[in-house]
Amino acid sequence: MVKPTERRVGYGVAIGYGLTDLFGGGAFAVIGTWLLFFYTTYCGLSVFEAGSIFAIARVIDAILSPIMGYITDNFGNTRLGRKFGRRRFFLLISSPLMLLYGALWVTDMGYWYYLGTYLTIELLSAMVLVPWETLSSEMTNRFSERTRLSGVRLMFSALGSFLAVSVPGLIMQYTGKDNAITYTLTGVIFSVIYCISVFITWLTTWEAKDIQPEQDIAQHPARKGGFTAHFKYLFLDLASSFRIKAFRQHLLIYLFSFTAIDAFVAVFTYFVIYGLKQDASLASLLLSNMMFMSIPGTFIFMMLLGRFNMTPSNALRIAYLGIMAVFIFLFAIYQWQWQVPTLAFSAVFLFLGIMRAGLIYIPWNIYSFIPDIDEMVTCKRREGIFAGVMVLTRKSSVAVAIFMIGVVLQESGFVKGNGSQPESAVQAIVGLMVFVTAGLLAVSFWLTFRFKLTQRSHKLLVKEVARRKLGGTPAQCDEATRAVIKELTGYAYDEVWGTARTKTSSDTAISRELKSKL
Repeated sequence: MVKPTERRVGYGVAIGYGLTDLFGGGAFAVIGTWLLFFYTTYCGLSVFEAGSIFAIARVIDAILSPIMGYITDNFGNTRLGRKFGRRRFFLLISSPLMLLYGALWVTDMGYWYYLGTYLTIELLSAMVLVPWETLSSEMTNRFSERTRLSGVRLMFSALGSFLAVSVPGLIMQYTGKDNAITYTLTGVIFSVIYCISVFITWLTTWEAKDIQPEQDIAQHPARKGGFTAHFKYLFLDLASSFRIKAFRQHLLIYLFSFTAIDAFVAVFTYFVIYGLKQDASLASLLLSNMMFMSIPGTFIFMMLLGRFNMTPSNALRIAYLGIMAVFIFLFAIYQWQWQVPTLAFSAVFLFLGIMRAGLIYIPWNIYSFIPDIDEMVTCKRREGIFAGVMVLTRKSSVAVAIFMIGVVLQESGFVKGNGSQPESAVQAIVGLMVFVTAGLLAVSFWLTFRFKLTQRSHKLLVKEVARRKLGGTPAQCDEATRAVIKELTGYAYDEVWGTARTKTSSDTAISRELKSKL
């Protein structure tokens, strides 16, 4: 029988794995693009009520995603985990539940219905995305195969985002531009797609649950204790993830970048309708062009990082500058009321799609190697905790952007359901879309100069991890590798490989505390 890490990850497997990002990239793209508009136009909610739904969901998710990460890291110690896998079990039970996504898009149901359905989708997404995010590290430890998994999944994410903005536009041609059934049909169609996609991922993936070395089991035995003990373990694991220097930097870049692009997408429909005096079909067309180019755009940035050996930081700066140039172009159209041909407008958004692909692909590609850096410090594989933090951050970027927009529009005098808006509301829309988003990208641009993870530094780190696993001594590590490890982890070399566990994990302290209570 072939062991999990000896299996090869070809493009067929990568496609099966990546299909779930139709949900990961598409579901919240639909939400970010259309749900606020749907709530305020067809469901009778005020902008503030709609925004509060996203804010409440973030509070719940702030607890839910990290808990899910902790559960998947430790689920292998349970009977179900040993039989079905600590990660893939959750994909199997979540697949049919994906049909609940359609319940979001029902009209005239009241505030509590919309709050309840949105919270249900948040729970479901945590059950799927957190364990799924860990599978690329579970399935292979080969750099090229992990890169393939990351690239293919993000192409599906881009496809999901493209479908999120294009499908409603296609349906509008048959249902009309101002018909709530457009969004209801969209929700039903996507719920079926997501159900099938998650099931295929479960069918085509695997995990390394059966090859944990005996010495690792001895060094990191199953965690025991009641609810209080596991809550402490969760808190300590979560807190220790932020002690990894590269992860802190990566998370800040990710947070500011994705919040910027989410805010742009969420407010763009309002900008087209009330700022440019066009209809929603133009917004759908332009956003469709942007999402479509994200697919080849991902491949372009894959080549920049791979074949042309560009550093992630340099590639990100190219993406940021390109996006900000488009923001300036859009502001000029509004300010001077230029009449731009649809073809030229579309070309600009095709370019924006390429730049957006870089903004999305690079952080997610980097993320898959963060657990390797953590392993250098803790001697443990904790993909679940990092996945929990990343999923929380991703969904938070959508909700924070939408809630921020809701509050600003409410205060600016926005009137729900109106065909026109007061000038103060239009100016607020333009300010959010151009200046706020550009400011967030400027912060990310500055942070890239401090981020040092590259292909070379990762290669040195992985080589050192392998050497230490084979029994190598600290004295045999060369100075270049020591410098890289300190730059990436934030710890001096003498503080890593388990010696920093008192700083990054307090399992021993908790064990002593539990024994003292017995």
